[in-house]
Amino acid sequence: MGFADVLGSGKFVVTAEVSPPRGTDISGALAGARLLQGLVDAVNVTDNQRSMMRMSPIVLCHKLGEMGFETIMHMTCRDRNRLALQSDLLAAHALGIHNILAMSGDYPTMGDMPSTKPVFDLDSVQLLQLIEKMNNGSDFQDKPLDSPTSLCAGAVANPGARPLGPQLFKLNKKVLAKARFIQTQAVFDAAVFNEFADAARHTGIPIIAGIIPLRSAQNARFMNEKIPGVKIPDEAISRMEAAADPALEGMRIAAKTIADIRTNCQGIHIMPIGGHGNTRRLLEMCGLD
Repeated sequence: MGFADVLGSGKFVVTAEVSPPRGTDISGALAGARLLQGLVDAVNVTDNQRSMMRMSPIVLCHKLGEMGFETIMHMTCRDRNRLALQSDLLAAHALGIHNILAMSGDYPTMGDMPSTKPVFDLDSVQLLQLIEKMNNGSDFQDKPLDSPTSLCAGAVANPGARPLGPQLFKLNKKVLAKARFIQTQAVFDAAVFNEFADAARHTGIPIIAGIIPLRSAQNARFMNEKIPGVKIPDEAISRMEAAADPALEGMRIAAKTIADIRTNCQGIHIMPIGGHGNTRRLLEMCGLD
């Protein structure tokens, strides 16, 4: 069953994230993904996340597909003009990659090559519109393709953004552009997420909540300072500081967050720090193994 079919079934889905390597050896990424076998409905593969240079996600998605995983390939507008976006979408489809997460992308000054010239020829809404055109058999200029794509496109949202109005305005545009699902930035405050989910309920779109199991208080402070859209409450940081086993405490915090938002979303998306060694245990704590 493809990811689009799983979404349509109403099942509470679990997805998880892996990153391509900063080099040519993908064995470590594949080994990390094997920890997810039998646990997840799809594996997300990132695209130069945080504007840090990595291998293209197409190769890793293809290899994971050969291992039996459904994949969701991230695609940012930051690094590609409309020609390159269309070329990569066609290539992904030809390799059996049928799920795309459309994103504008973080600005290059945040990454490890800050002098990089950004592209942003299209934005995430226009990328969603492009995917819909290609699914209907035409390119960006409405010229017919030799054969159409069949891509399930998703988008991102920040449930912690306040005021909520601008975020909901963007979400509505993405839904109108035929986004099939939403994956959110990391959730650490259930009340904040639930307010967003209640306000977005009219869209009828499946919302998959991002979850980052914390590993240390230092790690939490770094994310607050360096990662846009992430706000970890002081209470969670204090719990991490006081914990004899911070990684276990981070999983407890994540499990409680999942329990508190579960009725307001259609799934969770695990974004680990340092690999998926604890992902099975976290899902067991939530009764999702």
